[in-house]
Amino acid sequence: MSETPVFPMAPTRFTGASREVDPGACFDWLRQGWAMFLVNPGVWIGSTVLLLVMLMAISIVPLFGQIAAHLLVPLFGAGMIKLCKRLNDGEEPEIADLFSGFRHNAGQLVMVGVFFAMGIFGIAFLAFLLVSGGLLGGVVTGKVAGFGIALGGVMLAGLLVMVLSVPIIMATWFAPALVFFHDMQPLDAMKASFTAGAKNFLPMAIFGIFLVVALFFAMLPVGMGLLLLLPVVSGAVFASYRDIFVGS
Repeated sequence: MSETPVFPMAPTRFTGASREVDPGACFDWLRQGWAMFLVNPGVWIGSTVLLLVMLMAISIVPLFGQIAAHLLVPLFGAGMIKLCKRLNDGEEPEIADLFSGFRHNAGQLVMVGVFFAMGIFGIAFLAFLLVSGGLLGGVVTGKVAGFGIALGGVMLAGLLVMVLSVPIIMATWFAPALVFFHDMQPLDAMKASFTAGAKNFLPMAIFGIFLVVALFFAMLPVGMGLLLLLPVVSGAVFASYRDIFVGS
């Protein structure tokens, strides 16, 4: 015999469980991202300008600036999805919401950035070794065969970067939202994010292709297109998180 429930009932504990969605869901995510932008474009553009200026200022410092920028990406990512959450709940967003990640679970978000930076710089180091090895082999061999070796090293490095970047992106795609909204530990959040990405590889791949193409065109007018692209993508990421994760 089951026990009589006691009210008010405690909310169901969030476990990071995810579900599989249709490939076409990615287009719905983008439509929601666009709709969120239209609700309050002023706050979105102001937040995006502030974010880009800060990241560029940090990245100016050689090496250490690049590392710091990678560590801060999850914190600012949490701020962008906080803006989305406010809009989703019918609340008035503020530019100050961009810094929400610095006020809640900042340490855990930084750890997500640490794992992200380790993966990115690790891939970059392996690519550097392959390119350097190919160029050195080409110089030693000389002539046509040497050119082939050098070109092979460059192509292999490019393939390695493309293949190894996918799991890193999958593991960090939803991690800021899981850490910020559900207080998940960094590794648990990244595992849940990777699992969700693996279950929904096709819609995520379509979304990724769109993002690459859109980023190319957004960068053409001196990067001005980012003022539109970043808010829309942030809204789409939030929509995908709400769509895929059970109990979000």
